[in-house]
Amino acid sequence: MPRAFIIVLDSVGIGGAPDARLYGDEGADTIGHIADACASGAVQRGAQRGPLRLPNLVGLGLGDACRLATGRVPPGLERTGPLLGSFGCAAEASRGKDTPSGHWEIAGLPVGFDWHYFPRDVPCFPPDLIGALVSRAAIPGVLGNCHASGTRIIEELGDEHVRSGMPICYTSADSVFQIAAHEEAFGLERLYAVCSIARELLDPTVGRVIARPFTGTSAANYARTANRRDYATPPIDRTILDIASDDGRDVITIGKIGDIFAHHGTGRVLKGDGNAALFSRTLEGAVSLADGGLLFANFIDFDTKFGHRRDVAGYATALEQFDADLPRLLRLLDDDDLLILTADHGCDPTWRGTDHTREQVPILAFQNGTSGQPIGRRKTFADIAASVAEHLALHGVEHGQCFLERSEQTITRPLTQSAAFK
Repeated sequence: MPRAFIIVLDSVGIGGAPDARLYGDEGADTIGHIADACASGAVQRGAQRGPLRLPNLVGLGLGDACRLATGRVPPGLERTGPLLGSFGCAAEASRGKDTPSGHWEIAGLPVGFDWHYFPRDVPCFPPDLIGALVSRAAIPGVLGNCHASGTRIIEELGDEHVRSGMPICYTSADSVFQIAAHEEAFGLERLYAVCSIARELLDPTVGRVIARPFTGTSAANYARTANRRDYATPPIDRTILDIASDDGRDVITIGKIGDIFAHHGTGRVLKGDGNAALFSRTLEGAVSLADGGLLFANFIDFDTKFGHRRDVAGYATALEQFDADLPRLLRLLDDDDLLILTADHGCDPTWRGTDHTREQVPILAFQNGTSGQPIGRRKTFADIAASVAEHLALHGVEHGQCFLERSEQTITRPLTQSAAFK
């Protein structure tokens, strides 16, 4: 039986979505602007300068997908050889530019409600929420209570946190409630317990509570650790992961996929600290994935380490490293396997602010022995789930249109709604 692999390059957008102006992101272009910066000579990656070099992704159609999205191929991404994969671009049907909705839609579940976002006032969290959290978690209070960069607020408030025992609570442009605390001074398990209480207290339209543990002895060396944990609102309907699991298929999820889907249908969860470790776990999963199985992976560093921190050089380096590693995965694919590379939103490191950007995403599909072809501009990320379902002969995906050659069946159920989210 065939297998399927969905690989999300977190935040690797390829140009503003049709509605980007509604989010202040008209003109954002994560891949395009990184490629421009590299081609200008302004970005040095180790000892290397010059154009962005992604030969394997380009062979699969990345530059062609960029042309579909923006009308141009970014410098360095021009394809000179044969097309090895099918390529397209997709706009998000769900509102916002949050991690859960992007991933849920990839998995066949567009979100038809609005996430709750906290205002930019200081304090930004409702007093009754903070009062309940302080009481139930038995903490002396909270620090922060504002919109902030996660690394910067730890530098600013880390010393006071260690002295006072008050965790640092902050948010961003995403629908998120983040809690930072020192692993030793506060305690990792205690941090997780506080986050669990916050999840219970928050409305389900707040997408995630994120535990942000850090270590170090002062602002000069505080550093977040790999023990981050996301407490997400569960998907409000079945996704391709649930459908595969319910059908008895082998499901492997890599990185933060398990957290994003609140461990609904996520099968064997393989974690890793950073892209290199996540790639190793993906290879491990590819070797062990049973016939008829589904592997769903997220590569987080593009977003958290480089996009949000507006680190163009770091982002470019990470892209080139992933591209260099990619043949190791391709060699593990059987002839009837399907690999889809995509993204969940953008995070243009040249853009203003430190938030995600509302962008189109690439869809690069590869099958051994199958010639590449254009799959066009897709109206929803859910086309990925519809195609995976067709490939694996699974039934129950209710959104999206399969882009594989053998089927163009369209599923047109309205976007998912729930009374709890209205």
